[in-house]
Amino acid sequence: MSVVASGRADVRASSGQDLAVAIRGGGIAANCCAHLLTRAGIATSQTVGARAPVPAILLSDTALNLLRNVFERPELFADRPRITHRVVAWGTREPVTLPHGAVVVSEGDLDAALGGAPGRGGRPWLTLQTAQPFPAGELRTFGSRRTVAAQVRLLDETEGSACWIEAVEAGWLFLIPSGSGAAWLLCVGAPAAVLLAESRHVAPRVELAGEPSAAFETSPRMLTRLQGPDWLACGSAAIAFDPICGDGTAQAVREAILACAVIGAMREGGDPEALRLHFESMLIAAMRRHLRLCAQFYASGGQGEWWRAQLAGLAEGFDWCTARLARMPEPRYELHDFRLVARGAAA
Repeated sequence: MSVVASGRADVRASSGQDLAVAIRGGGIAANCCAHLLTRAGIATSQTVGARAPVPAILLSDTALNLLRNVFERPELFADRPRITHRVVAWGTREPVTLPHGAVVVSEGDLDAALGGAPGRGGRPWLTLQTAQPFPAGELRTFGSRRTVAAQVRLLDETEGSACWIEAVEAGWLFLIPSGSGAAWLLCVGAPAAVLLAESRHVAPRVELAGEPSAAFETSPRMLTRLQGPDWLACGSAAIAFDPICGDGTAQAVREAILACAVIGAMREGGDPEALRLHFESMLIAAMRRHLRLCAQFYASGGQGEWWRAQLAGLAEGFDWCTARLARMPEPRYELHDFRLVARGAAA
């Protein structure tokens, strides 16, 4: 979910009517950007390529409230079955039940509900990119989390309001109920059969209802470059979080809000280079915070080779982000609602 704008025209020389942003890609960040830019009176065009939709997204209350705020729809997904708590069986500890408010939706549900605002055309001067290929940079991954998703059936349908996370020797399992006794099971680190054979808590609660998907990567990852003279990149194709944090969707929305605030500040005469650097540094800082959080989980999940390798990858990523931030200027701006203002200038 990234946003990119193309063209090298100086935004300060353009009127609001001439200004246009080309959005390349789809997903949550792209839809949020299209909506926010249109609401700000900035013309957009959007090109969405073919992409495999994510079958199930655990949309936390934090992410849901962000989306409701962006789209001004306080009842968004209010009719969906709710997850009310999370049960965590981590390391050698017994399961712990924690409050966790969320709804489960598919990416298709999100696209249908949030579908991008119609473009008005205009002369593009910036590209918001949410999909590959990106204009520059390489994708760095911090660890290796080969993952498969499997449809399962809950053996006890009364447990449909709880998601489960269980660590085992070869990796970990994430059980996400999706309503009417159905659920999705993410199997991280090893094939589903291996992880379920090691499971003491999730395996007795489910039975497979379909073949697991092809393996895909869920390790934290980000582009080594997130901006250029005529583009910005954001969304899960440009920066992705480990699903263990449950904050990936909220992060994509925050990136969209920041990208649109940066564009708005450029339109108001702000320094384009300083604003682009601010955007990039904020995303790198977000990744560094995420890697620190993940390290707490992976340090205590297991003692085997796989767990040690993930922890080493997280440490490498944290050091890389720290080195990048050390070479960047101190933040000069603050985000207030949907506007970016110079520090000390906000009322």
